[in-house]
Amino acid sequence: MRILVTGAAGFIGSTLSIKLLSEGNEVIGIDNFNDYYDPNLKHARLDRLLNNKKFKFFEEDISNLKMIEKIFSTHKPQVVVNLAAQAGVRYSIENPMAYVETNLVGFANILECCRHNNVEHLVYASSSSVYGSNENMPFSIHDNVDHPLSLYAATKKSNELMAHTYSHLYGLPSTGLRFFTVYGPWGRPDMALFKFTKCILENKPIDVFNYGNHRRDFTYIDDIVEGVFRVIQRPAKSNPDWNGIKPDPGTSKAPWRVYNIGNNNPVKLMDYIAALENSLGKKADMNLLPLQDGDVPDTYADVNDLVSEFNYKPDTSIEEGVKNFVVWYKNYFELDQ
Repeated sequence: MRILVTGAAGFIGSTLSIKLLSEGNEVIGIDNFNDYYDPNLKHARLDRLLNNKKFKFFEEDISNLKMIEKIFSTHKPQVVVNLAAQAGVRYSIENPMAYVETNLVGFANILECCRHNNVEHLVYASSSSVYGSNENMPFSIHDNVDHPLSLYAATKKSNELMAHTYSHLYGLPSTGLRFFTVYGPWGRPDMALFKFTKCILENKPIDVFNYGNHRRDFTYIDDIVEGVFRVIQRPAKSNPDWNGIKPDPGTSKAPWRVYNIGNNNPVKLMDYIAALENSLGKKADMNLLPLQDGDVPDTYADVNDLVSEFNYKPDTSIEEGVKNFVVWYKNYFELDQ
């Protein structure tokens, strides 16, 4: 297939692109290399792709409609995977307009281009953060998600709603994937594992929020990519049993679906830190701090729909995943093993 991947120099986008190319697909990548974190890491991720003849890359911003229209009309992707987004819960409190520009305006541009270029399937990144104030565990796609706790979460919920209207009005098959705390090699420097590793190796204290009482459904990058890969191959279909009297939030009469991709095994933050300490062979000095604005105390993915419809469930253990990250980190920064 000919697949367009936005955010192709990102953590998930670059790893997914490698997987798609290895399976013989043609990949058209888009990324704007913004400076939310070190662009050098993004360029290093992209370098893994540039030698493949089936990979074409464009340095563009999805909020630039004219340029995105040109890429779509020239290359005619059959499938679009939208992973370009302004990420980060806490940063959305500091710089909300960055989220409006990319996550809302940019996503609307992607929808319009899919509509006018007969795209067969739009797959896009949502987030576990859409569950917001929900306390019913594990989080199910069939639960209501109308109470987000950050603008980032609100934009991801908005993406699901925007996609639904295009699925309903224009028959565009769209699938939203709610990712749960993705980690692993080539990960983002703003995320806990990267920050913790850097601080521990530099003998600096780590900031541990909610006094370490968080539980997170940490999901390894390769497990995320395998889930996305499987979903790509099967465009969303309507649910013939859906009805408006008892509406199911996870399905629709339109060809629209959402799925959780998580490890289905929440881990205490302190246990996550312990796995990192074991891999590094060093103990962490911790600053125990209160829960931050916008943060959800616990996440836990119900993946029953992913299992039943795609015969897939993420299963990489925290110990294995954290160890793989530490090996990559030391290699990438050329540190002594």
